[in-house]
Amino acid sequence: DVSDAAWLAQLAAHGLLRPSFVPPEPIRELRDLTRSRAIAVGDRTREIQRLEKFLESSGLKLSAIVSDLTGASSRAMLEALILGERDPQVLAQFAQRRMRPKIPQLVEALTGRFSDHHAFIVRLHLDQIDQHTKAIDALTERIGTVMAPFRPAREALTSIPGVSVLVADVIIAETGADMSVFPTAAHLASWAGVCPGSNESAGRVKSTKTMPGNKHLKAALGIAAMSAARSKDTYLSVKYKRIAARRGPIKAVVAIEHVILTATWHMLVNGEVYQDPGADYYLKRDPQQAKARALRQLKSLGFDVTLTPAAA
Repeated sequence: DVSDAAWLAQLAAHGLLRPSFVPPEPIRELRDLTRSRAIAVGDRTREIQRLEKFLESSGLKLSAIVSDLTGASSRAMLEALILGERDPQVLAQFAQRRMRPKIPQLVEALTGRFSDHHAFIVRLHLDQIDQHTKAIDALTERIGTVMAPFRPAREALTSIPGVSVLVADVIIAETGADMSVFPTAAHLASWAGVCPGSNESAGRVKSTKTMPGNKHLKAALGIAAMSAARSKDTYLSVKYKRIAARRGPIKAVVAIEHVILTATWHMLVNGEVYQDPGADYYLKRDPQQAKARALRQLKSLGFDVTLTPAAA
């Protein structure tokens, strides 16, 4: 109300309110594009899921054999079904390349009670999927154009394991790529919501949920963290496994998100690319601890081991 507005104005006049982060207009436009693309990708995914469910209602278990219902082989089979072909033996012959060895399984999966009614609905689903695909392509092309001034930052970010071009676009769009608005990497992590919350009582710091933050950036970091966890022979994959073994996969993902965002801050501030510490980082950092851990594991398996230094 008016009194609250007057009080807020008085606080602002005396510098007692922390200003919100409002990026410049080009970044706000880029945000609109990346967020619209994320929505379109989500809509397309949900449409594919609806198509899968509807096919199962007709007795076709195509998704049990193929990984992508919109792939070339699957699309050819669905188009043939819509045009009236119902023979599973004929439909399975539309399989291409790596799908060819799966023809016997496809024949079984394509045996059902597909009718003209199902063909009509599947046609609608495929048309909707195509519309979403066109929207995604158009948005991606537009993002590429708007992203031109930020291409060096984009290339630097994609050097981080797990960070794809799509994730890099979101990071730049949400943070503005100008790290001067975040005094430290910790400020950026707190703003994004990828750092622990504060829960201290009687001098004891208790475990708590992460702080709320930018949901768009956090979603992109989650994708990057999961991809980094699956990468081979990288520092991030090893760190994920170490934390997941002690504290569970969810906290491990948040930890990797924090590492990626911290690295992002330093890279954009210093104009550097990512330098991976390597999968053997922890071994080099504390070889004695690594040796003791290996001995404990061997002892738990029933082995009595005597270590002898290797010849130089």
